[in-house]
Amino acid sequence: MKITILGAHGKIAMHMHHMLVNNGHQVRGLIRKQEQSEDLKNLGVEPVICDVEKEEDISEAVGNVDAVVFAAGAGPGSGADRKWTVDRDGAIKLIEAAKKNGIDRYVMISAMGLDEPRGSEVFQVYQKAKAEADEALRKSGLDYTIIKPGRLTDENGTGKVSLAPKLDPGEIPREDVAAVLTNVLETPSLSGKTLDLISGNSTVEEAINKVLG
Repeated sequence: MKITILGAHGKIAMHMHHMLVNNGHQVRGLIRKQEQSEDLKNLGVEPVICDVEKEEDISEAVGNVDAVVFAAGAGPGSGADRKWTVDRDGAIKLIEAAKKNGIDRYVMISAMGLDEPRGSEVFQVYQKAKAEADEALRKSGLDYTIIKPGRLTDENGTGKVSLAPKLDPGEIPREDVAAVLTNVLETPSLSGKTLDLISGNSTVEEAINKVLG
């Protein structure tokens, strides 16, 4: 499968690259900075420079692929404005590019608990931006799966997760999120699902099979 990842130098995406490449997929990584290119090449990923905040049409950068992943984020140190331009508008630009290029499969990294505003004013803007991006994807007509992790950590992955339409708040290593996303891309029957994700007691494969019933 050919896959384009927007936000390809982010921590989750960097974990995903070697998993996808090891599974025989071709990965195209959209990044903002030229100096990030070498990191992607070292993982077997084709780097493409694309500033999603500046470019209105990103379809050329996305290319002719089988699936896209939205893994971009303005980051914890950014202001409210960038929550809209990256977390919401970037996701919508990727929807538009997928439609233009005839790509049906779209996997979104979202976040848990978006329907319960909490935290600082900027964090609440982030939640609203993510919620609007998710809603745009659900209404897009694309073959989507939305994965909503709990609080992200940089600990080593355990390979044990919990995945369901609604879960109590929790946390999860980014490496485990990457493993789930890799499996989601390889499981077309997860189309149309929005799922919470935290650390748990099931292997990734077991957790996905439980969701599929």
